[in-house]
Amino acid sequence: MASYLQIENVEMVFSTRKGRFHALREINLQVQRGQFVTLIGHSGCGKSTLLNLIAGLTRPTGGALICDGREIAAPGPERAVVFQNHSLLPWLSCLDNVLLAVERVFGASEKKAQLKARAQAALDLVGLSHAASKRPHEISGGMKQRVGIARALAMEPKVLLMDEPFGALDALTRARLQDELMKIVKATGSTVVMVTHDVDEAVLLSDRIVMMTNGPAATIGEVVEVPLPPLSEGPRSRLELAHDSAYLQTRERVLEFLYRKQAHLEVQAA
Repeated sequence: MASYLQIENVEMVFSTRKGRFHALREINLQVQRGQFVTLIGHSGCGKSTLLNLIAGLTRPTGGALICDGREIAAPGPERAVVFQNHSLLPWLSCLDNVLLAVERVFGASEKKAQLKARAQAALDLVGLSHAASKRPHEISGGMKQRVGIARALAMEPKVLLMDEPFGALDALTRARLQDELMKIVKATGSTVVMVTHDVDEAVLLSDRIVMMTNGPAATIGEVVEVPLPPLSEGPRSRLELAHDSAYLQTRERVLEFLYRKQAHLEVQAA
């Protein structure tokens, strides 16, 4: 079966004032439809750069990225991005912030009532129907991120891209949104690629964890298959996983890579 998202021999070199900076090298990755994949690694390893390449926000200096059989050459509604900063327009309500994205994708083919229904359905999906008329300053940080997720889902993307979407939130809010995200993935069957620094978050949410080597010229060091039931079968219970041997072994493997193998290389490079 052909992969839904294919990354083939991707290289990324930036031109800077100090010369050329080789950010990524020989990136090869395949993601199947409906998989939840996380990218993890130390700061500067190119996780967000790789996500931006998948989003089409930047073009690779070598190699190719293909989504659903088409080369990624620019941003497109089939690849929606959720950033750490929710980027909501403060003068618009939650519903209208979502409606903007809906109008961009479906405005030429659907009537206003249909567009509004799409936006409302997306808010319902993230549990924010009660806040549809509120403006961003009237809701919490966690709720703002849920609006951002609703806005992305309302576009019905083929791939949902998330760049540390919960990184700025407190631990309890982060946990609640992780649980919400698992429910959303179950309901929508979304293909997700997410950047995170959090090992527990990666193991809890992922079908596969892509571990990046340290930069510069970072690449994929290891890919871990998470031996837990896929999110398509339903949300995972963090309480049950606290004593699950498969969860603990996967967590240990990721920690081993990040804080022994890559930490050692980082010391050598210094």
